[in-house]
Amino acid sequence: MSNWTPLHLHTHYSLLDGLSKPSQVAARCSELGYTSCAITDHGTIAGAVAFTKECQNKNIKPILGCEFYLSGQDASVHSPENRPLSHLVVLSKNIKGWTSLIEAVSRSNDEDLFYYRPRLDLNRLAEYANGNLIAFSGHLGSDLANVIFTDFRQAYKQDTEVGVKKHINPDWVNQVTQMAYKYLDIFGKDNFLIEIQAIDQENSPAAKLVAQGLRYVAKKLNIPTVATADSHYPTKDDAGDHLLLLCSAMKTPLRKIKAKLSNNEDVGFSGFMKSHNFHIPSPEEIAEVNTPTEIENSSNVAHMCESYNILGNPMLPKFDHPKEHNSEEEYLRLLCREGWANNLQASSKIDTPEKKQYYADRIKNELKVIREANLSGYFLIVRDIVNQVRSNAWIPGPGRGSAAGCLISWLIGVTQVDPIEHGLIFERFYNAGRNTEDHISLPDIDIDVPASKRDEVINYIRKKYGNEKVSQMVTFGRLQGRSAIKEVLRMNEACGFEEMNLITKSLPYEHEISDQLADMDNPSVIQWTLVNQPEILRDYCRLNDNGSLEGEYSKMFEQAMRLEGTFKSQGKHAAGVVISSHHLNRVCPMVRDKKGTEKIAGMEMGDLESMGHVKFDILGISLLDKIMGIRDQLEGAQGVNT
Repeated sequence: MSNWTPLHLHTHYSLLDGLSKPSQVAARCSELGYTSCAITDHGTIAGAVAFTKECQNKNIKPILGCEFYLSGQDASVHSPENRPLSHLVVLSKNIKGWTSLIEAVSRSNDEDLFYYRPRLDLNRLAEYANGNLIAFSGHLGSDLANVIFTDFRQAYKQDTEVGVKKHINPDWVNQVTQMAYKYLDIFGKDNFLIEIQAIDQENSPAAKLVAQGLRYVAKKLNIPTVATADSHYPTKDDAGDHLLLLCSAMKTPLRKIKAKLSNNEDVGFSGFMKSHNFHIPSPEEIAEVNTPTEIENSSNVAHMCESYNILGNPMLPKFDHPKEHNSEEEYLRLLCREGWANNLQASSKIDTPEKKQYYADRIKNELKVIREANLSGYFLIVRDIVNQVRSNAWIPGPGRGSAAGCLISWLIGVTQVDPIEHGLIFERFYNAGRNTEDHISLPDIDIDVPASKRDEVINYIRKKYGNEKVSQMVTFGRLQGRSAIKEVLRMNEACGFEEMNLITKSLPYEHEISDQLADMDNPSVIQWTLVNQPEILRDYCRLNDNGSLEGEYSKMFEQAMRLEGTFKSQGKHAAGVVISSHHLNRVCPMVRDKKGTEKIAGMEMGDLESMGHVKFDILGISLLDKIMGIRDQLEGAQGVNT
């Protein structure tokens, strides 16, 4: 068991900068004997839930943090002169600190501050400290490191100590000291440490001199130093895959990047290009370059950070039911009785005592499950949205997927399918056995609306529940099958455009083989194709008898398979809408969408639900627009309602 804790670590949520998936981080830490680990992605905490779950599966204590982008001036000033940013690592000590992280990330994405990136300034960050956050001075790219030099960009590029020393600021001690005092004032004596990244000092003379300088100031001011490693991928062997991601981020082939480096040109990620030391190091590697005290302090920080649970039960808003009913549950029961009268009594579906009893038992059981999960309000909210669509003479979808198995949904008018008539079971829609003491799972009812009216439906929801409590949500684009091999071939300039397209189009789309992928331990479109359709790719890559790859592009295929599933971009979910009982800025990290026009919930759908955020799928269907158009034409031509 090691007494060092990784406290500065990036996952693939640092888009096209970090390579590690949370599962890979947890596996690597478990392999090395680490009992705690932090996540500190750039400007985001989107990976917190996935990271927490993976760490817990390996009996590793997750520490949640963020590497914030800080503006040297007032962050509300949007100008080229105020575009350069420094970095600051911040960790949450407790559940209050986690809330502070959420609020700080959300604030950094507000329109008045966001400028190319989510950002804060030191004064604004100070508003969220309150003794519940731990901050590190940062290393290269931090305020304290940058002021050591007159021109830190030029200093970081140098290959020799002599070259670096030409850029040393003669007043650096005074300036670093003043800045360190600012951080002490903000975070408190016990919550601020000087970060020492020494693992890459042999590849970076600037990093070596920065470590020496920061140690000097730390000793002078009696500020503890802490050993960190700026980890962006699991092992040294992953450095090549990480390099390809960086090339992809810069939209520049590897050959051209290397040419620029040889000419000592700044390519934006020069440090990563020259080193294989941005991995999760072993205890032995850390012990070689950091002092025992610095290592011990990393463990002390881990102990200072409490264990807390960020997962939760549904934060449903209260549905505004008629005042004559005492509760949401009571009102839902009334609607079921009305549905019984309107949909069943006048039909032949309950024309025998046996049929009547069967329907009654089904309703009783479903209502019991809904009551115990406290989900009456969920069904009332969905019904209200569907009724709003109908009240405008728009056509909603009839209900699809597993929701059609819920009798209650049919009785209250959410779906238009009697599940008993078609032999559909409630448990396919909602299995109460998945619920635990700490977490209630949520049902999933898709609400299909005309595509042209989706924004109006969402605006109705915002008006009803409050704009600050309603949001669309983020989704992450992944390097999958086709995109993975295409990116590898393109960045390595392995072949021409036509051949690259031929290879790419030989692979199936993920949705075409989704069931088969679900049965694989490590789902891979490329692996599946090589096994199940070997003739398609035989001219480029194939499996030999021992299961390894061979062929002209075998190395490219191997790399593409390793990269499958890695995040590459951020977008807006096509259907998901969060409706909360809380101001979302305080309970969910809010981020700017790709266009920069609005803030959306900054976690993926499943992670939001794990935190207790209630997601509603409101999907715009163009076919419903066409049906409405046909209806309107018929009504106009015939003068009748259809």
